[in-house]
Amino acid sequence: MRLVIVGDTLLDRDVLGTVTRIAPDAPAPVLDEEAAHERPGGAGLAALLAAAHGHDVALVTALAADAAGARLSELLTAAGIEVYALPLPGPTPEKIRMRAGGQVLLRLDRGGAPQPPGDAPDAVLELLRDATAILVSDYGRGMARHPALRAAIEESKAPVVWDPHPNGPPPVPNVRLVTPNESEARRLSGDAGNGSGLSTAQRAGHVLRQRWQAGAVVVTRGAEGAVLCQGGPTPLVVPVPSASGGDTCGAGDAFAAAAAVALAGGALVSEAVAAAVGAASRYVAGSPQKAGSPGNAEPSGTAGERAEPERIGAAEAGRLAAEVHARGGTVVATGGCFDLLHTGHLATLRAARALGDCLIVCLNSDDSVRRLKGEGRPLTRQEDRGRLLAALDCVDAVVVFDEPTPEPVLTWLRPDVWVKGGDYDNLPETEVVRRWGGQTVIVPYLDGRSTTKTIAEARRR
Repeated sequence: MRLVIVGDTLLDRDVLGTVTRIAPDAPAPVLDEEAAHERPGGAGLAALLAAAHGHDVALVTALAADAAGARLSELLTAAGIEVYALPLPGPTPEKIRMRAGGQVLLRLDRGGAPQPPGDAPDAVLELLRDATAILVSDYGRGMARHPALRAAIEESKAPVVWDPHPNGPPPVPNVRLVTPNESEARRLSGDAGNGSGLSTAQRAGHVLRQRWQAGAVVVTRGAEGAVLCQGGPTPLVVPVPSASGGDTCGAGDAFAAAAAVALAGGALVSEAVAAAVGAASRYVAGSPQKAGSPGNAEPSGTAGERAEPERIGAAEAGRLAAEVHARGGTVVATGGCFDLLHTGHLATLRAARALGDCLIVCLNSDDSVRRLKGEGRPLTRQEDRGRLLAALDCVDAVVVFDEPTPEPVLTWLRPDVWVKGGDYDNLPETEVVRRWGGQTVIVPYLDGRSTTKTIAEARRR
């Protein structure tokens, strides 16, 4: 299995030191250098991350015949990466960051304006034809515009992941997955960002998927996870496993590389995105912490703010929704029978809670479950099901309903986001939720975990 990465490579250099004084000749801090670290950046970082996990990686990039280009070749080759370097007119680009106390004081860019790389040899085009998967890591410096490379990528049978850049070209048609971040998606789609960040990401993702004729577009949102837009109208939202206040520089490369590796191994796009979110989260968590950064702040509406372990009833749910809406927060709701609470339920509830400032669970009553599931269900009465759900730190309120569907509850609760876990193409509640400008999303579920399967297995035993 070979992953071929095509893109612009830069030399990243971090100069670390301390600041104890201001320069006498200018109002500027003086950095006393203590250490310096060099690493490949751009497409080179994506290659480095993939190779670090034992994958066979080839990098198609452009390097100049200068000291920075030689250093990049040395670093990449030492990591076991096959480098196919096209000639680059002008100097190899460099990014130099001056750091002190975990903060970037200044960034110095070298390399000047982008220059079109030279011709691609036949060996590079053959490499692309034989690839198991291809990642295009566009940093806006010309590799993604190369006509011969674009033609070879378009003709390839391998799954293609395209990490776009606002200054770069559009992806070639029929790319399996495009991975813009939220800022890039807004800029590339022309979306001004009206509404919540989640709704903006959804709109921009669908616009770009259709414009680029891509199989799927995933909009990454940092600590808010990722929004995957495919053929259906309802997006898949993948939350981060855990929030981190680390340095996010390079997280996009970690995401794109992990997605490409997963697709190379035969994963579904949704599985690849979930793997990529986890990889990016681990990458950020492993980076140096930035003192005082927003990522270290306590998330709003965390479980620690809850004064009561149980919040059950329509009055409590309505009061909570009104309070959250009054302060401009996001109300998230989900629903179900939750007959036997299992890890699949927990994964869905935690993912749903991460999408807003409170989570309200709409719980089918005993009569409603019986009508849906038949005699003998539920196994657990509604009072106990409600108490178990309300005791979870990711659940803020529980409201029980008797109707076959939660639509009557939703009409007065008016959540901003309605969430279900599973592999739905569309949700029947979508039209109702749209009446007040809300949206429906799907979150990943743990395959093989279900109440029905648990009951069947218990009876078999």
